[in-house]
Amino acid sequence: MSIKGRIFGTVVGAAGLAAAAGAVGIARQSRVIGNRHAGEEVAFGELRSAPRVVVTDDAVDLHVEIDEPADFGGPASTDDDLTVVFVHGYSLNLDSWHFQRAAYRGQVRTVFYDQRSHGRSARSPEDHCTIEQLGADLRRVIEDTVPGRCVVVGHSMGGMTVISLAEQHPELFGDTVLGAALVSTTAGGLDPGRILFPMLPLGLGGRFVGRAVRTLDRGHKVVDVARAWGHAVADVFTDRYAFGSDPVPASHVEFVYSMLNATPFAVVADFYPAFATLDKFETLEALGHVPTAIICGTEDRITSVGHSRKLHSRIPGSTLLECEGAGHMVLLEQHKVVTAELDDLIDLAQGEER
Repeated sequence: MSIKGRIFGTVVGAAGLAAAAGAVGIARQSRVIGNRHAGEEVAFGELRSAPRVVVTDDAVDLHVEIDEPADFGGPASTDDDLTVVFVHGYSLNLDSWHFQRAAYRGQVRTVFYDQRSHGRSARSPEDHCTIEQLGADLRRVIEDTVPGRCVVVGHSMGGMTVISLAEQHPELFGDTVLGAALVSTTAGGLDPGRILFPMLPLGLGGRFVGRAVRTLDRGHKVVDVARAWGHAVADVFTDRYAFGSDPVPASHVEFVYSMLNATPFAVVADFYPAFATLDKFETLEALGHVPTAIICGTEDRITSVGHSRKLHSRIPGSTLLECEGAGHMVLLEQHKVVTAELDDLIDLAQGEER
């Protein structure tokens, strides 16, 4: 089953348009599944469900929350119902899916979890802070929380986690995993220094980052204090590197900063080498077996739009949604557009399920 390719933007190069046309099959009418305004009615960080624990294969406790439709006015779910599993990005936590979580409450069974060493999950051994381990963690989450079949949605490092799962367990795609979304992410070729800008005290960055991250890690408590002390400056850098050129509400900037600042710099340093060595563009085959939506902002300063275009070119049948003017946190900045794209993906996956 093919997906209608949609590229948002005022300017689309001829080559990009031709590549998109190659992926266009039967045009589909978007079906509204989620309540796209719901997240505006509740404060950031206040969407909660009863916590549960998933234990990874190396005995790290992951904090997991499941939104059952029946708990929010929807029908009782069955083991055959589709589950959507959301995987957050680097130095964020499950709250980053605020708008999507609100939109699907009562509509679709959803699973959210904090990646190892992030949010409410337990700290990981440093040598297990790898993209490969994150892929194995996602498999454990699916095994423990998905009674039937699912769609996996990953943002930034979460997208890398989905790619890692596809590399390690291609047999799941088309059987257990019926669809995937890769949001603001890449499979390699990343300049890892760029992802640290909002997380360093007083906005230190550039070439200095790659050489100094381990030195800073040894003094991480001092770094954490400096990050808090430099709050005002950090807000500016968070706005610049997390969002695009159009102004966003101050509450969005503060929300992202609060998640970044809550992540100890020791954790930031533990995962840093994983980005420098990431190289998985040759391991994407399994994602071509299911509907795959690729979503990005045209002004993403962390995983630039070129990464998403490359993923699109390597995953047959995938769709590419470029959100004009949006940055790395497109899931917040243009949440209604992102949720509409996820609606299409979920609809396709439910069709595959039937």
